[in-house]
Amino acid sequence: MSNVTFKGTPVSLEGDTINVGQKAPVVEVVGKDLSSFEVGGANGKFQVLIAVPSLDTGVCATETRKFNEKLAGKNGVSVNVISMDLPFAMGRFCATEGIENLKVGSDFRGAKFAKAYGLLLKDSPLAGLLARAVFVLDKDGVVIYKEIVSEITTEPNYEAIIAALSSSCGCGCGHH
Repeated sequence: MSNVTFKGTPVSLEGDTINVGQKAPVVEVVGKDLSSFEVGGANGKFQVLIAVPSLDTGVCATETRKFNEKLAGKNGVSVNVISMDLPFAMGRFCATEGIENLKVGSDFRGAKFAKAYGLLLKDSPLAGLLARAVFVLDKDGVVIYKEIVSEITTEPNYEAIIAALSSSCGCGCGHH
């Protein structure tokens, strides 16, 4: 079990997180249109899985906008932002913010992603939401980068995430 902080107060995470070198589990999340889709596992592309507590918070909104911009045009890379927000709210957020370079997925049906990746917050005002975290998977579904942001109210290390993709060829095609 890992710990993070929310405004300096320790918060526990339920379960065990996935580590670098491990195969990432395949989990079903729900898209803006209420259809299910899978994240994780091997899908022939590099994947950036971004967990956020809620798109309706300033830090999460900023983070999603930055990833939408920074990872635009990365061929062979699938980018997914996952939260407990309802699909309707995610759709509204993406339309309002012009988010077009990544996919949003809701984990509201049973918190499957949160549980499989060990990111479910407990014992805090944010209990039941996802911790802020980023996993980069290679095309075989193996975790090549992991960051569980230690203070929930801060943004992840964008440069390290881009570097993890770049070290695999810059475009994420896996030829390096």
